[in-house]
Amino acid sequence: MGTNSEYNRSLREQKRKKLHDLEKNLPRYALPFLDEKELTSQINTCIAYAGDLHTFFGFLTESNPLCRNLDPKDVPASVLEQLTFEDINEYQRYLSYSDGEFKHLNEEKGIARRMSALRGFFEYGCTHNILQNNPTVGAAKRRKMHKKDIIRMNSEEVNQFLDTVRGSKVATERQKSFCEKTKYRDTAILTLLLHTGIRVSECVGLDLEDINFKEHSFSVVRKGGNTATLYFNEEVAIALQDYINLERPHYIESDKEKALFLSSRKQRMQIRSIQQMVRKYAKIAVPDKKISPHKMRSTYGTALYQQTGDIRLVADVLGHKDINTTAQHYAAMEEEHRKQAAKIDPYTNS
Repeated sequence: MGTNSEYNRSLREQKRKKLHDLEKNLPRYALPFLDEKELTSQINTCIAYAGDLHTFFGFLTESNPLCRNLDPKDVPASVLEQLTFEDINEYQRYLSYSDGEFKHLNEEKGIARRMSALRGFFEYGCTHNILQNNPTVGAAKRRKMHKKDIIRMNSEEVNQFLDTVRGSKVATERQKSFCEKTKYRDTAILTLLLHTGIRVSECVGLDLEDINFKEHSFSVVRKGGNTATLYFNEEVAIALQDYINLERPHYIESDKEKALFLSSRKQRMQIRSIQQMVRKYAKIAVPDKKISPHKMRSTYGTALYQQTGDIRLVADVLGHKDINTTAQHYAAMEEEHRKQAAKIDPYTNS
């Protein structure tokens, strides 16, 4: 596959087009901020920031009398010079709920993320003399959200989950008939996710030539755009070989097809399709837990840490640039610690 594969080139083009389309709807004085972001951040971050800025300028066209009947891209910089921290607080309230033209219903985390983009924009503008006023200074800062327990499966639940897929244990006969046709593909995908911890975006980007059965390895393009070689165990190897030999031939229309995982429409699997697949089987195998591909990644990260106790190893395998991100998997160990603590009588004489 690699960063220059047909799939990844197409994906980069789509993202750049999306960013360009968003930038066309922003004031010209906002673009240098995004240009700098593009040099220092991932394209997905730039797209998110551009969307957040469009939301802010949309708010101004709805609420500020000086901007009425203007498009967001036509909001003059002079309006920003007159804003106060009270206007920014009003914007935060707007983000929590709005039923106007730019409808919004954000939780605390979403508001905090959008405010981070806005603060960055004003700080950049003032630093580079594009703006003289930073109204985000003094504005209310969102309260920190309590960390939620990380949802993941234990080893028994993982086995139950995979058994459900292999046995096509679904609710209705119609579903069972459909799942029988994709049993090997679904098993291969979910076994790969649960035994390597790759992202669902990395999974859909795999090409057949990326798999090396001799070395039990495969190549993926990581979140930051770099290519990495990962390794899989015998269980993954068997699941992949069964799919490639027994099912994949039914999905391909040409020997030139590169995608590893294909849909019944004979096209490369999409992220949404795998997300729906995971939810479908999870409802049966672990109905008390909301399992997603990302939760499967957390499941693998936690299990790997339990076995090795090496947080840096986990960070490397999961492709985390910042080890603090990996610490989230350690946080998932807290429940096990609480269970262990309940079995200990600290007041018993040794």
